Amino acid sequence: MSIADKAKNKAEEMAGKAKQGIGEATDNERLYAEGEAQVTAAKAKQAGEHVKDAGRDVRDALS
Repeated sequence: MSIADKAKNKAEEMAGKAKQGIGEATDNERLYAEGEAQVTAAKAKQAGEHVKDAGRDVRDALS
């Protein structure tokens, strides 16, 4: 995973957490749900990138 991808995914996660916080503070369920979905999507992307990295590590170890 490139550093740019890591930063992009982390920024997306933080934006989602901000939406959650604002949604909770203003009692806006829709905004909270959007933030929750954004956090989940960012974490899923991060997990996918970690799997790719692990695959590359295994490939390199076997070479």
